[in-house]
Amino acid sequence: MSTTSFYMGSLRYDPTGRKRKKHAANPVKRKRQTFQPMKIDPIRQQAALEAAEEREKQKEDFLARLSKMKSDITAKKETLQYTGERKLIGIATMHKSNAVPIFEDNKEHAKEIARMRR
Repeated sequence: MSTTSFYMGSLRYDPTGRKRKKHAANPVKRKRQTFQPMKIDPIRQQAALEAAEEREKQKEDFLARLSKMKSDITAKKETLQYTGERKLIGIATMHKSNAVPIFEDNKEHAKEIARMRR
């Protein structure tokens, strides 16, 4: 007896190869349940309304406090500008696409990079 997989073969056999009962392959059509409106508990409904009002009040309070805040609390970051203290001679490639800057004050670094094996 061979086993059948779930994706191929019939629904009459389970994944282990055992034959299933007839009702597994041919399910009986069940009667659809009709929608019945849910009965609302008035105590819970009142508590939910009060909680929603409290949240709305907190939201309005937060927005009022937010509008009163000063906008210049944090200072603006200074823009970076090259001062010219270190002069860039060029860019060396150390390994593959690893770009390394070469500055004028450290020319030995450029010679070391040139001696490296690639």
